[in-house]
Amino acid sequence: MSSYNFSAGPGVLPSSVIKQIREDLEKEENSHYSILEISHRSSQFDGIIHHAEERLRQLMDIPDDYAVLFIQGGGALQFEMLPLNLANQKNKIAVLDSGNFANKAAKAAQEVGKEATIVASSKPDHYRSLPKLPADFAAADYDYLHITTNNTIEGSTYHQENLPKTPGHLVADMSSNILAEPYDVSDFSAIFAGAQKNLGPAGVTLAIVKKDWLAEQKIEGVGPMMRYQSYIDKDSMYNTPPVFSIYALSLVLDWVFEQGGVKQLYLNNQKKAKRLYDYLDQSDFYQVPVCGQQRSLTNVVFTTGDNDLDRKISWQADQEGLHNLAGHRSVGGFRASLYNAQPMTAVEALITFLQKAEREHKS
Repeated sequence: MSSYNFSAGPGVLPSSVIKQIREDLEKEENSHYSILEISHRSSQFDGIIHHAEERLRQLMDIPDDYAVLFIQGGGALQFEMLPLNLANQKNKIAVLDSGNFANKAAKAAQEVGKEATIVASSKPDHYRSLPKLPADFAAADYDYLHITTNNTIEGSTYHQENLPKTPGHLVADMSSNILAEPYDVSDFSAIFAGAQKNLGPAGVTLAIVKKDWLAEQKIEGVGPMMRYQSYIDKDSMYNTPPVFSIYALSLVLDWVFEQGGVKQLYLNNQKKAKRLYDYLDQSDFYQVPVCGQQRSLTNVVFTTGDNDLDRKISWQADQEGLHNLAGHRSVGGFRASLYNAQPMTAVEALITFLQKAEREHKS
């Protein structure tokens, strides 16, 4: 029986990357040590981390005036590092509250002494849609506008074509859809993404920061571990970096390149998502709360409308090799995560199962 992982994170990895990791756990080709043993000061790791940066710049077309940094602490640490480093003129940020993680970013900014204003929110309709930037939004009153491009829990996305337009600085949490669809990096002043959704295993977080904007900041009372400049000055090695996670991320980036880059994976992801959404939309048993162009390509959220039944079907799916389909504990239902490495065969297997469950449980 085939087995598929629909977890929202840590997400599915390419099988070829798993194979390479397995080999390098025994003995890395150049160093003759396990990849788990090599020093972050070694020439081998120096090659790995610089290759990762170069490959990422190529895949995302990142301009030279942006720093690419590999940092520990996950997206949650970025919720604090961003305002500490980049909200030092107005000491105030604006947030489009599109879901759980955008809301957490606002609260974290407040915890580190910055004012965070939610300028629009879709919380009143349980985050079933994306909040729009108000027409009278005064960008000059804020250091930056914070958005979450893909709402992993709620299943909605600001795609490139429906990004909020602001004359000020735009900052994005791209943790769950980076490299899954194309974005113009120059539209943003900073981007960050936890690796464990679509870049590799947990342990490293990517940060992309416009250098001249960072240089304008007067940063006081912030220790060196929380300063982006510390990582820029030391090539992401201010302290011991997560060697294995960066190595695995580098392998994933090479896999993305071999597949045809972000453009090709975007086409693949559109096909996978359309296949699943088309089935769900024609069914009167399952409902998708998010509509139209706001739907996520990477996290398809749906429900039968009966919490107990949703849990039972998720359990049945697990018995048939379709793992981690249960929605986030805060919303229930189902969530099928279709990250870059998720094959179309997984979508077809899921649809076959959902059809079977519908026949069994439909009254």
